[in-house]
Formats: sequence, structure tokens, C-alpha cells
Amino acid sequence: MSTTVRDRTAAQERTAAAPESPVGSRGARVLLLFSVFLCAACGLVYELALTALGSYLIGNSVMQTSVVISVMVFAMGVGSLAAKPLQRRAVGAFAAVEALLALVGGLSVLVLYLSFAWLRVYMPAMVVVSFVVGLLIGAEIPLLMTLLQRIRRQEAGSAVADMFAVDYIGALIGGLCFPLLLLPTFGQLKGGLVVGAVNALAGVVVVLWIFRRQTRRAVRTGLLVVVAAVLAVLGTVYVLADDIEVTARQQLYRDPIIHAETTPYQDIVVTRSTAFTGEPDTRLFLNGDLQFSSVDEYRYHEALVHPAMSGRHASVLILGGGDALALREVLRYDRVEKVTLVDLDPAMTRLARGFAPLSELNGHALADPRVTAVNADAFNWLRDARERYDTVVIDFPDPDTAALAKLYSVEFYHLLGKVLKPGSQVVVQAGSPFFAPKSFWSVATTIGAAGYRTTAYQVDVPSFGNWGYVLATPGRDGAAAPALRLAGDAPRLRFLDDAVLRAATVFPLDRRPQKVRASTLMDPVVLEYTRHEWQNY
Repeated sequence: MSTTVRDRTAAQERTAAAPESPVGSRGARVLLLFSVFLCAACGLVYELALTALGSYLIGNSVMQTSVVISVMVFAMGVGSLAAKPLQRRAVGAFAAVEALLALVGGLSVLVLYLSFAWLRVYMPAMVVVSFVVGLLIGAEIPLLMTLLQRIRRQEAGSAVADMFAVDYIGALIGGLCFPLLLLPTFGQLKGGLVVGAVNALAGVVVVLWIFRRQTRRAVRTGLLVVVAAVLAVLGTVYVLADDIEVTARQQLYRDPIIHAETTPYQDIVVTRSTAFTGEPDTRLFLNGDLQFSSVDEYRYHEALVHPAMSGRHASVLILGGGDALALREVLRYDRVEKVTLVDLDPAMTRLARGFAPLSELNGHALADPRVTAVNADAFNWLRDARERYDTVVIDFPDPDTAALAKLYSVEFYHLLGKVLKPGSQVVVQAGSPFFAPKSFWSVATTIGAAGYRTTAYQVDVPSFGNWGYVLATPGRDGAAAPALRLAGDAPRLRFLDDAVLRAATVFPLDRRPQKVRASTLMDPVVLEYTRHEWQNY
């Protein structure tokens, strides 16, 4: 065959392969790659939504992320193989896959939340949903590759390069949009529904329009009806989402919920009821864990704050404690000249400042002119801090996630030393010596390993049970441990006095210091202790 004949034959094959699209082969290819971009972005958002939801509901973010990613990647391989027989009808098959993915992915957060709230089968449900979503995402690539080749045939390597370049860029955009746009604007539940709608339009309508002259009218009509039904379901659930979420969330809490919101950092819930004393009982929960009950929180916060205030306290640093209850206790001292409060979540400090049930409980502490509130990660804030303080109060949640475990590490307490004046005192809430003794003594061991002299103590808080703290001051080996006492200018307290403090240093035989390891960034043993001990309660 001559060169001219071969060229003519190749041109005829390309013409036959190209769709009869009103935008031409170049425009059709650009539109299809744009569809790939949007589908990739949606796929990554589904993955991130599942991992974030698991972290909020269950904790143990490393395990949640590992299970979701591993199950989805495995399912993607299965989906790619399963799509091979569908390539002969690639247009209809791809549209059907995307419609189903939009429905399952868009509803995935809702389904898992309901499974957690009502059925208590979260982990099995998460594995099933992750597998189905991964299966459908895996089926996309072979079908899209077939569609691209129908528009214009390429060498396999070039086609794969174009496909994956657009796919990875879409994943990047989806990964950035999830925390920066979707969560702040829509929240987890509604965000998933919005992404599902985008997925349905990008994956079905665009493809059907590009290949409309290569697809039978009955097939096009049927697929468009399916897409309309998917959008109708997602839209209906979107309208009802707030009511569904409130109803499901209430199943998780004994008392009526008066405020609830999901932030990029945590799930915040405030409940209120009438306690056995006849007083209103306001409770704060972060990611499902009780932070305080207004009936007895004064016991916790008096024990946390006042022993540390026995030294100099003109300048005080509070790390955590965004509810401002520890701040309230600090501000009761007239000699306090300035307080810096560092809490990660601006939503928490906003509630403490402007939500009446909290602001009244904390005595409007954040409005005090002596207070500067900073919303930042405490670890990173300490790295750049220049000011020094007389007293530091550390009131973080228990170290049951990797993000919190770093705030209970040797490295963190080394950083803390940068902001301490000579003779400064530090107090750390350290969990329950009764329910989690290894975790408690690991915190004390970690603080000691960072170069502090420590005094551990414990009190009873009815809402929590037995609870413990560590009072510390920088010092070399042989230096005296800090004395547990009240300051001469201490205000009148409801729970704490010198007799209670003397008793607080006495631990029963079965809860005395244990041989445990210090926790570091590279070896966060306190995280494993916490997970293992609290899983039985």
C-alpha cells in the first residue's frame, strides 16, 4: 500500500472514530477531560468526607483513614476489572456508573451518620460504603479511556498521561475545596449532597451531550430520567438535611440539644436539661466526649487552676480551654494583669463569648480587657511565641487522636519551656487515674522527661468520676517538686481548700505510679494507652 493510500485510510479511521459533536473533536475532547477533572474532584471529596466523619464520630483518625483508603483503593482495582466488559457500550455504561456514584457518594455521609446514631453498626457500614464508592470510581478510568479514544485515537502512553494529569489535578482541587469551601459553607452532610449533584451533571449530562449522536434516543432518555431522579433525591434530602441531622444527633445525647455545629476541627454539641439538684444542667460535648457539666464543672476547674496560681501570676497563659471556664477562675485574682488564651477552634471561642448558656457560665470572661484570645494550633503557636508567662494552664481534651497526642509529647513540653519565666508553674489536665491509669502516669512521665519537677494529684468530679492533673515547674534533677497549695490571694472557692489538696496527692494502691513510657512525636504511646484503656468504658 502506498503512503498516500495509508494516509487516506488513517484519516478515514480517525473520522469514523470521532463523534458527530457540534463542538468538533477538539472541543469534545476538552469537554470530556473537563468531565474527568470534575469526577476526580468529586471522588476525592467522597474519600475525605468518609475519613473526616469517622474521625469525628469514632476518633482514632489514623485507623479511620487507613481503613477508608485501603478499602477504596482495593475496590478501585476491582471496579477497573469489572468495567472491562462494559467498554463496548462505554457511553451508557459510564453515564450509569456516574449516576450511581453520585447517588451513593452524595448520600454516603448521611447513611453512615444514621448507621452510627440509630443502628450502631458504623464500622461495617463504613467498609461497605467505602467499597461501593471505590468500585464505582475504579470503573470510571477504563470507560473514560475508551471514550477519549473514540474522539481521537492516541498512543496508549499519551492517552494515559492526559487522563491521569487531569485526574490528579481534579483530585488536588477536590482536596482543597473540601476543608476550605465545602465544610465551612455547607457542612459535611449537605456538602456531600452538593458534590453528588455536581458528579451527576458532570459525569452524565456532559458525556451524553458529547456523544448524543452515537447514542440511541431511548438510551439517552432513560439515562437522563435516571439523572433527574438522582438529582431529585439529592435535592429532597438537601432540603430535609437539617431536620434529619437534628433528629439523628439527638439519638446520641440524653438531654435536649440547644446548639450543634460541625467545624473544620470538631463536632460541637451543647445540651441542657434540669439536673437532679433542680438547677439547669448545661453540658458541652466535643466529638461526642463530655467536656463539662455546669452542675459540677467548678470542681474540675478549681482543681485545675488554683494550685498553679499559688506562684506568681501577673501574666497567665491558657492553652486550650476555649469554653473560657478556666479563664473565669484565673480572672478571679486581682493581681492578674494579662491573660493569653490559645484555642484552635474559633467557633468554640465565639460560642464562649456570645452564646448565652456558655457566656453566662464563664462570667463573660472573654470580654475582660485583660484577656487576649488567639485561635491557633498551640504547638505551632509556641514555636513562634516570644512573650514569657508566670503561670500556664493547659486544658486540652484527652489525647485520643494523633492531633491531640502531639500536645502531650516531650517535644511539646520542651517548646513550652520557651515561654516560662524562672520559677513559673504549669498545670496539665491529665485524664482519669482510675479509668485510664497508664495514660495518666504517661502524661506525668512525659512532663518529667521534658525537664520538669512534677506533682500529680486527683479529685472527684461526679460527671467525670475520678480525675487527675499534673502540677509542674522547670527544674533539674534533685530540685523539689512543686507544693500543692492555694495562693495567699486566692478567692473564696466552693470545692477546694488546703485539706482537699493534701488528700489529692494520695493515690490508692491500685492507682499509684506505674512503669510507663514517655510520649514523643515519633512514638505517641499516650495515644495507644488512651485508646486501649477508654475502649472498655
